Amino acid sequence: MNNTVFDPLNIILLVVAIIVAWRLRSVLGTRTGHEKRIDLPLPGQEPAREPATKTDDTPAAERDGQDDDVRYGLPEEEKPVWEGVAEEHSLLARMLQRMKDIDPAFDARHFLEGAKAAYEMIVTAFAEGDRKTLKPLLDKEVYQRFVAAIDEREKQGLTQEFQFVGLDEAKLTKAALDGKTAQLTVKFTSKVISVTRDSQGNVVQGNPEKLATVKDVWTFERDLTSKDPNWRLVSTEAPD
Repeated sequence: MNNTVFDPLNIILLVVAIIVAWRLRSVLGTRTGHEKRIDLPLPGQEPAREPATKTDDTPAAERDGQDDDVRYGLPEEEKPVWEGVAEEHSLLARMLQRMKDIDPAFDARHFLEGAKAAYEMIVTAFAEGDRKTLKPLLDKEVYQRFVAAIDEREKQGLTQEFQFVGLDEAKLTKAALDGKTAQLTVKFTSKVISVTRDSQGNVVQGNPEKLATVKDVWTFERDLTSKDPNWRLVSTEAPD
């Protein structure tokens, strides 16, 4: 019988071969038939590239720095508090800046928009005798004057028909500070239809078919250190 197969040298070589094969398998792995194909470029051919994900049509040169505020969470550059409502270096502009120094949240443009809305609410509520709406918008003294006028109108049996048509102008004209208390004065020019009738329905003032131009100068006040953000009407006067 040929005993070559049991030669100790052959057994040692076989064991070494098995160990080498196992290590190669562990390092290189095995092919399953599902591996991703890798195509090598031919000489002179550019390697195939994955298509870029489209995120913005704006050229990179034009995009530089465009979205820095968004990417880094930086606030947009803040406009001067006086811009759009006062002339630069004017007394009004300087006073507005002092107000913002006291209350960083103060915004003159936002105030003016609020003043426009308040003006319409107040003149409409006065015409309708709506004391409840007037009370939080006026300071105590002005509220008492308005209510006294409403009481007198009702005592005489008069009623007022009123339609607010629109504002022609709302211009910030003056700003003042008394300690931490700010006052802002606004000149309003509005178009309204206003008619006062007696108890019989007869017109005693105004014209129901004609627009009237009304001019008012109102001053609003607020403590800039208060948590209450609302401004209240503290003075009304006729324009010069």
